[in-house]
Amino acid sequence: MDGIELEILWSNLIATVSEQARALQRIAFSPIVREAGDLATALFDRHGRMVAQAVTGTPGHINSLAAAGIHFVTAFPPDTLAPGDVLITNDPWLTAGHFFDITVMTPVFRGGRCIGFFGSTIHHTDIGGYGVGAGARDVHEEGLWIPLAKLYEKGVANTLLHAIIRRNVRTPDHVAGDLSAQVASGRVGAERLNALCDRHDLSDIEALADQVIARSEAATRASIRALKGGTFHGESVFDVPGGEKITLHAAVTVDPVAGGITIDFAGSSPQSAIGINVVLNYTAAYANFAIRSCLDPDLPNNFGSLTPVTVIAPEGSIVNCRYPAPVNARHVVGMYVPMPVLKALHQVMPDRVLAEGSGAVWTIQIQGQDDQGRAFTSSMFNYSGGMGARREKPGLSATCYPTGVAAVPVEVLEAAMPIVFTAKELRRGSGGAGRQPGGDGQRIGYRMRTAAPWLLNVVASRTELGPEGLEGGAPGQAGRFLVNGQPRSEARKMLMQPDDDVLMETPGGGGYGQ
Repeated sequence: MDGIELEILWSNLIATVSEQARALQRIAFSPIVREAGDLATALFDRHGRMVAQAVTGTPGHINSLAAAGIHFVTAFPPDTLAPGDVLITNDPWLTAGHFFDITVMTPVFRGGRCIGFFGSTIHHTDIGGYGVGAGARDVHEEGLWIPLAKLYEKGVANTLLHAIIRRNVRTPDHVAGDLSAQVASGRVGAERLNALCDRHDLSDIEALADQVIARSEAATRASIRALKGGTFHGESVFDVPGGEKITLHAAVTVDPVAGGITIDFAGSSPQSAIGINVVLNYTAAYANFAIRSCLDPDLPNNFGSLTPVTVIAPEGSIVNCRYPAPVNARHVVGMYVPMPVLKALHQVMPDRVLAEGSGAVWTIQIQGQDDQGRAFTSSMFNYSGGMGARREKPGLSATCYPTGVAAVPVEVLEAAMPIVFTAKELRRGSGGAGRQPGGDGQRIGYRMRTAAPWLLNVVASRTELGPEGLEGGAPGQAGRFLVNGQPRSEARKMLMQPDDDVLMETPGGGGYGQ
């Protein structure tokens, strides 16, 4: 293909997967998908290689979805599939690292032959078991485990699997509705891809996928070859729910000859007894994001551009946990993975990195009864702290880095459950001082409209150790989680009383330079 033709086709592919994502958000039942965009959509070739991703989505979902493609085609070879088949799993070790994130793959057929797949991963409202939080003791306490399976076969629903899912979750209508949204968005993608093939007289996307992936890999390796070689180290220390201190150590080896990078997390903390452990897929997803955001962020993100970066970690460490470690709140460690990588890259490209930020978003889930006595389980909602400063720009306030997920508007949450927000404002001055200051965190206060006790899961981190500055910049302020004015740090669900007031103050980002 010549460059002009390839660019036209590439633009069509991006438009196709982005339309898939928009359809998913429009149809989805839960606010975490519809409002916050906690999702990923992508196109795969028939070999399970990710070719293109939508312009929206979180790095943890996108890059974990990329890893899942190979597992699906291994379990379900394309030539054994039929039109109308839809595949599903939420296996943490094969996809996005915890049960809440369900991946659905829709095969695309042309002339009776499978030519590719449209995949999506979204965070579901509930998956049974413990719920959002780090309190489970092993993975089997955390909810329903869906193995690689067919959700639909030749267009007919797998009624037993649908019934099992509905019976094992607290919000069956929301979960079933969001699964239907994933299936519908995959069909939208398949229709658009076939229309693209019609316009350009293509019988499949094999040649196109090969070109896109090969060029993406070559461009990524060329960018790596421009860097100085060597092994560079970075380390980040932070506290998690319950007060446990976690260390992440990254050794980043740049090989300019081969055009490759290896990231080794040896020296990081061992896996934890609470549900903050991370599978290697999720670790690699955020480690790759740190590399790509500094290296050449304008390149396509696909199988080719991910291939030159290898991520390794000792089995049994907190970033490569062994079964049956609990993983429900894996984001509370996984979203810190870029921090030591960026510290290592500071020794290679100091103008492209940023100081430590607040790291993981603070996630909340509430269960209880409304003032009419009706039971409810909230969708997960989350709030971010400040980003670390950059060399030439201040850090952004109340911005989710590295995940990029949005906050659900308070008006939507107040309409969806019996909650009243008493505060939602920036936490002025919480960002670290420096030549460029870190971004500010935020203050969020709320109480429940109920006459009955209720359960609260808050996954808060950095309530003791604030984010470090860079090149002499001051650290950001640590966060605070208060119930009725008293500090709390809990890994497990808390039993709350009807008149309890909750206040969360998220950390500020570190400053850059003196």
